[in-house]
Formats: sequence, structure tokens, C-alpha cells
Amino acid sequence: MKKITSSILLTLLALFLVSSVQAQLISANDFMDLRKSDKNMVVVDCNKEDVYGKAHIMNAVNVPHTSLYKEGEIEGLIKSPEELAKIFGENGVNNENTIVLYDDGSNKYTSRVYWILDYLGADNVMILHKDMDLWKKSRVPLTRSKTNVKPTTFTPKVNESIVVSTDFVKNNISDPNVLVFDSRDLEEFNGTSEKSDGHIKGAIHLNYKDLLKENGAFKSKDELESIASEYGITKDKTTVFYCLTSVRAAAGYVAFAEILGYPNIKIYDGAYNEWVAEGLPIE
Repeated sequence: MKKITSSILLTLLALFLVSSVQAQLISANDFMDLRKSDKNMVVVDCNKEDVYGKAHIMNAVNVPHTSLYKEGEIEGLIKSPEELAKIFGENGVNNENTIVLYDDGSNKYTSRVYWILDYLGADNVMILHKDMDLWKKSRVPLTRSKTNVKPTTFTPKVNESIVVSTDFVKNNISDPNVLVFDSRDLEEFNGTSEKSDGHIKGAIHLNYKDLLKENGAFKSKDELESIASEYGITKDKTTVFYCLTSVRAAAGYVAFAEILGYPNIKIYDGAYNEWVAEGLPIE
């Protein structure tokens, strides 16, 4: 009897773990249910201020992804954990909230802010894809009125395991157990774009758009598993994503670390911009 009970408990635990990973993506219907039941929920619009001003989910606060980066020659580097925590706290977001993110529907900005919140140690973060047809069916309320923000305290618990440095990429790019993916368009990767002279020598091309459906929503778990198999992404390998500023790269993190639950998915935050600034090899 004990063996049967243990087997049932293990099965239930496995089901829970799968469902909890999938729960990182929340449907419009589930969002509306959560909106009624979870008083600790805060909704974050990750778009720029002008987009937020045109229309946003009622009571959503605006934390533009661009507000989270340092000023300087290397574009896109995230601010210090203390600075990031202050920004979220001033916008009414703390690490104990249920945090629901959305953007313009591209999932670029939500993925980037998701990764930043994961880096800061927020435990309960979800992504709501902006699909206006589904939002209308579920009666997601929109407004132009700016939300009155009640500042709070965000206490960071930094997770350094999901970010890598330039030195890490430089020293491990030839390691067969380390995969480095460039998430940009093929023209950028090949150096035929004005934005780029090429890619980090040894990097593999995997456009972030290949992880998404035509409407910008993430592909299904089965589809992402198929992509992982095609590109040799496995749970035992360290897999690093980058792009120009690692905004687009964060889609790879959400897809493989959160939806599939692979444990060794990381972001090279310095990305192509820092690599070039360091004068390192471009292919």
C-alpha cells in the first residue's frame, strides 16, 4: 500500500512540476480569473511610455524595458540589482507579488523583463500574450488613464546562474557542451545588415522568431522540443542566447528555461554590442 501511495504522490508531483512550468504563460481567460481572485497581482506593461499612453490594461503599471538599461556606449546592459529593484519598487512591484507581464504582442519585451525579474529573484512571474481578439473575448478591460502607483519595496535575491559574461563566452565558445546562439535576423548574423558586421565566431544562428507563432505567441511545448532536438539543445548542455542587446535573446530563455524547464539556459547580457566593443573575433 505504501508503494502504491508513493507512486501516486510521485506522479502528482511530476504533473504539478509540468503544469507549473507551463503556467508561466497565462491565457486571457486565466488572467481574468486571476484578476478577480489574486489581490496580490500586479500587471506590468513593458512597452514604451507612449504606447502605454494610447491604451493599456486597467490598473497596469508601466515599466518600459528601456528604463532598465544603463546609459553608456554599450547599449542594452541592465542596471545594477539595486537600481532595478528601486525602479520596480517605485512602480508598485515587489518580489512577493504575482507579476503578470505583457507587451506589444511581440514577446520581445516581456521576455526581457521576465528574465530580469528572474535574475532579481522574483518567484511568481507570468506572461500574458497581447492578442486583441482573445482579449476582447475574455473582456480584458483597457483604459488610457494612467494607473495611480503605490510605491513598495522590491528586495532582490540575485540569481547569477542565468547570466554569463564576455569572458565566459570567450573561454567556452569552443566547448562542445556549451552552445551559443545568436537570436538575430539572418542578415544581422551574416553581417549583411547595417546593424552588424557578423556574429560571434563559433555562434549558431537561431532567430528568436522561430520560437514564436505568426501572431507572436510562443510555440507549443512539442514544437519547442522539436527545435531543441534539431539544434542539439539538451538539459545537460549549457545554452547561451544573445542578440544585439539581448532583448530578443530573452525569448530563448523563456522558451527553453521556463516552458521546457531546461536547467542550464543563460543570457549573455553584454551581447554583440559588448563583444564588438571588446574587439573580439567576428565571423
